[in-house]
Amino acid sequence: MNGKKTKFFQQLFVTPYMKCNYHTHTHFCDGKENMRFFVEKAVELQFDHLGFSSHAPIAEQYDFTLTEDEIPEYLKEIEYYQKQYPQLKIFKGLECDYIPGITKDFSYYKEKYELDYIIGGVHLINVPNSQDVWFIDGPRRETYDIGVARFFNNNIKKAVTCFWEQTFEMIENQKLDIIAHIDKIKMHNQERFFKEDEDWYRKLVDHAVELIVKKQIIVEINSRGIYRLRCKNFYPSDYIIEKLSKTKTLMIISSDAHKAEELSFYYKEAKNKLQYFGIDTLAVIEDGIWRPLKFH
Repeated sequence: MNGKKTKFFQQLFVTPYMKCNYHTHTHFCDGKENMRFFVEKAVELQFDHLGFSSHAPIAEQYDFTLTEDEIPEYLKEIEYYQKQYPQLKIFKGLECDYIPGITKDFSYYKEKYELDYIIGGVHLINVPNSQDVWFIDGPRRETYDIGVARFFNNNIKKAVTCFWEQTFEMIENQKLDIIAHIDKIKMHNQERFFKEDEDWYRKLVDHAVELIVKKQIIVEINSRGIYRLRCKNFYPSDYIIEKLSKTKTLMIISSDAHKAEELSFYYKEAKNKLQYFGIDTLAVIEDGIWRPLKFH
């Protein structure tokens, strides 16, 4: 499986329903527990697939990521649990940040380390005409607010547009299998600076969806903002899910777990949300190929 090019197979994959989580963070990055706890919990919860996706290296000042020197140890540990728990299919992945001029191409990690998949995401925004980076994630809403004021002179439209334009660039220029929490820019906004139904915002979202469909990228429905009490809704929004439901875009359910107990948080609710919008398939990886799998 390792080293094979990931492909999409649009014919329906006929097999019993499978329970999967491909977005998982352990002590190797900003997760709180080691792999053993996640593997044991996945078995207890009767997951069929578990994918590890530590944050790929960025630069020395970012302590929530792996360093490149740690990647071999990270992969070796995954291989150990693959052998110890054959009843659970365990996969090797990384969540790669896209910061133009700072981060390496996603294909570098996929090919060098023979990963099963890459999750691509935007957590840090290049501030135009400067060397500054705006961190939109993390536990402190103040970091978001200070960035809007300091880097964009409180022009929220300009700040949010930078997020989406960097996302567009990632989709167009990088090879990613899954896009993480596509509309994470809303997390610390909390409906304070902008509304998601504003025309200018919807135009940005619409373009992102067009690019995702064109590039055949898998979209996750991610519950972490909900159970961490940072966002009222899933990533992505209902508006985005409804648009995706009218396309052949594949989706996965992600808890974005940083603790083993979080693996199945809001899993049922995510399924219900997708079904509400008429989505009855999820993507699963088999022999290096992402396949649509019908669920009920």
